[in-house]
Amino acid sequence: MLQSHNNKQNEYEFICIEELVPEDHQLRKVEKYIDFSFILDIVRPFYCEDNGRPSIDPIVLFKMMLIGYLYGIRSERQLEKEIKVNVAYRWFLGLGLKDPVPHHSTISWNRRKRFKGTPVFQDVFDQIVLLAQSHRMVGGRALMTDSTHLKANANKRKFEKETVEVETRTYIEELDKAIEEDRKNHGKSPLKRKEEVSETKEIKVSTTDSESGYMYREGKPEGFFYLDHRTTDLKFNIITDVHVTAGNVHDSVPYLERLDRQRERFGFNVEAVALDSGYLTTPICKGLVDRNVFGVIGHRRFKSSKGLMPKWKYKYDKETDTYRCPNGEVLKYSTTDRDGYRHYKSNPESCSTCPLLSQCTKSKNHQKVITRHVWEDYKEQIRENRLSKSGKMLYKKRKETIERSFADGKELHGLRYCRLRGRENVQEQALMTATAQNIKKIANHLAKLG
Repeated sequence: MLQSHNNKQNEYEFICIEELVPEDHQLRKVEKYIDFSFILDIVRPFYCEDNGRPSIDPIVLFKMMLIGYLYGIRSERQLEKEIKVNVAYRWFLGLGLKDPVPHHSTISWNRRKRFKGTPVFQDVFDQIVLLAQSHRMVGGRALMTDSTHLKANANKRKFEKETVEVETRTYIEELDKAIEEDRKNHGKSPLKRKEEVSETKEIKVSTTDSESGYMYREGKPEGFFYLDHRTTDLKFNIITDVHVTAGNVHDSVPYLERLDRQRERFGFNVEAVALDSGYLTTPICKGLVDRNVFGVIGHRRFKSSKGLMPKWKYKYDKETDTYRCPNGEVLKYSTTDRDGYRHYKSNPESCSTCPLLSQCTKSKNHQKVITRHVWEDYKEQIRENRLSKSGKMLYKKRKETIERSFADGKELHGLRYCRLRGRENVQEQALMTATAQNIKKIANHLAKLG
């Protein structure tokens, strides 16, 4: 028999909100296994104890933000609307069916005023990592690091060209000492002190978000982006570090500093790391060896000039500090330049009659020159790690850990685009997204354990 239920929504029912939330709902697991009381201790210095109007409970405020990042709700205005009609969200926040939902402007005001320029979001992220560590979900022994681009909230066609100074690398003093020592060991006089002239370059600066960076990489989209540099732990793929830079900053620049930060903050005894080929630089290789860390870094073979033999065909002899070409001729040490590269040169008289000359060099004086960095030994050691059995297994885990973490963040938690403008605001988004991912992983794991 045909029936109509058009008037059902006008009936009054006596029901408990607890009964309306499914037993297997994700927020039930989060509420059961995550204690959010630590938030009060973090934000207490930013509230007045005995003056002013009563504030909204900071735990409710952060739980609202967490809902937005857990379910990829990109707008705070939309978040308020979703909480009004979603019973599970109300239950998680401790609100009844008729209780008013905090206004969306409350979130934005606290973010823009009360917490701006403070380490609140970093502290919340750190506490969740420490919670995972207490549940033995973080080993701190093997770490995976990579970066992903986040599209800035800026039009790529609206920019101005500016000339800026090139930042001096943090390792430059150490490199200068290594160059001086290398020249001394080879019987060369010290280089004359170079007059300090600031190096400049021309870059595109967005008129909408000046802190973003114009990125142009092969196989990547072009425009204004930020980079989310993220590290995950091998054990349960918990995110242990998040750091945002402009899109035109090289992956390798902040790496060692962020690695040291994790070791100090969480007490990690890092034994191995796996990185992609973008991190294969001599300073990073040296830094990993100096820290006694087993580094595995992907290799990107650079193509030689068309028609010339690749560099790997010239074998280096460490004992004699010489190179030997495919025809058996020796390339001897000549000098070490200011950039830290040793120059090895062949004998032009021998090369002029060599049958492989056309495949070796195009120089008019028939002399082959090969360069080798003073820290090249460290890079070769890292290459050997990658080719070892354990190195291959570790590098294979990258796609299952850090790549999966980025994929989940972009697909499920709204990390593909920047919600706000400015590096600090994007850092907040990246931290809260990683916090939501970690919380979900911790809750699901503990639920399985019962």
